[in-house]
Amino acid sequence: MTDITSLTIGEILAGLRGRQFSSVELTQAYLDRIDRLEPTIHAYITVTPERALEDARRADQRRAAGEDAPLLGVPLGIKDVLSTRGVETTCASKILEGYVPIFDATVVERLYGAGMVMLGKLNMDEFAMGSSTENSAYGVTRNPWDTERVPGGSSGGSAAAVAAGLAAGTLGTDTGGSIRQPSSLCGITALKPSYGRVSRYGLIAFGSSLDQAGPMTRTVEDAARILQVIAGHDPRDGTSQPAPAPDYLAEMTAGGQRLDGLRVGVPKEYFVAGMQPDVEAAVRAAIAHLESLGASIVEVSLPHTEYSLPVYYLLATSEASTNLARFDGVRFGKRVETGDMWDNYRRTRALFGAEVKRRIMLGTYALSAGYYDAFYGKATQVRTLIKRDFDQAFEQVDVLVSATSPTTAFKLGENTEDPLAMYLADVLTISANLGGVCGLNVPCGFDQAGLPIGMQLLGPALGESAVLRVGHVYQTTTDFHTRRPVL
Repeated sequence: MTDITSLTIGEILAGLRGRQFSSVELTQAYLDRIDRLEPTIHAYITVTPERALEDARRADQRRAAGEDAPLLGVPLGIKDVLSTRGVETTCASKILEGYVPIFDATVVERLYGAGMVMLGKLNMDEFAMGSSTENSAYGVTRNPWDTERVPGGSSGGSAAAVAAGLAAGTLGTDTGGSIRQPSSLCGITALKPSYGRVSRYGLIAFGSSLDQAGPMTRTVEDAARILQVIAGHDPRDGTSQPAPAPDYLAEMTAGGQRLDGLRVGVPKEYFVAGMQPDVEAAVRAAIAHLESLGASIVEVSLPHTEYSLPVYYLLATSEASTNLARFDGVRFGKRVETGDMWDNYRRTRALFGAEVKRRIMLGTYALSAGYYDAFYGKATQVRTLIKRDFDQAFEQVDVLVSATSPTTAFKLGENTEDPLAMYLADVLTISANLGGVCGLNVPCGFDQAGLPIGMQLLGPALGESAVLRVGHVYQTTTDFHTRRPVL
């Protein structure tokens, strides 16, 4: 019999509906696999076996009573930056150790409404700041394809859990590539929705104008299933788009296995100097494959791309400085009591890790008197130009295609002493967050060392249906997404 932890969400739902196995049996299989592999992979910060089995029993009872739901009985993992009622939520930081929320994030609430079984909370870079999941206060996560390499970040635990078969799917968050880049490095499929398409209520903020939660799965179809559940307006989030979510599964399969009439743009600025040759070759081959399926390939230009990295790190750190000011030992998080107010404050904030401190300092400097206009103000102006580049490109084409990461997974510790090298890991993904557009990673090959390579598909704001359709057609005519690491 096929190992049920290797099934896609679509296959799991078919098996549950056909009574081939129960949700309790499925959940126990995942928990057993977590027990076996977690000491090596460390994808989770918190595993919730009792809650998971209770969720599974309830799902089986509902199914026995004739009920159904989009994710009824499906075991999922949640990135530890999303609030979960009654389950510790740490953001991988010592400053939130022991924090147990009294409410669920909207995306978690909607997943529960759809029948999710929650396996636990997933490891990440502290407060989602990083590209390797080496910044977690609870230990590094390892890439299932090579445990001496990083899984990417900041949603490295979410990506590694799917790749290693430790969850049927997960939620990650993406501020500058933190869903797409780890998905590329771990060989899975994942979607960063357009800004405002998915509620941020209950997502502990890093960069409020950039953050988005999204699905991380094995297939595009599974990503569409989860997106269908979590997308849509939320009155509790002032940045939530009021536009109703379409039927992603139906629109994804419209047109069959051909892409006739579709215009695919290739941004010349996205094939950057220093890109790993295996990565460029795999993505070029994927573009040729899309052309063989009927798509027309158009070279386009996004001329302000070269400014994306400095603009992003000015805006994101500025927003981080503001958002993390609340963790002061008075209002939120831990309090280190010494008897002196200023010493309390200093010792409490010392609980932040090195990368978080670095970004708070950069952001505070950019917002300080005398520098605000020169740094933050100028960055917001250039952000408008980057968004305009996308608007003009999508007048010419339906989707854009590029590599997701310029390299495959790098070794643990390789970039930890060089922040700029680490920041460059997101050079191909950050523009999408600045422009508010959607982005999908799909596996498209492997390098000479057997490490996964990802292709990035970008669509216009609220254009998830287009990238899902292209990604689905690509996956139904290739097999890269079906390959699994040997564990």
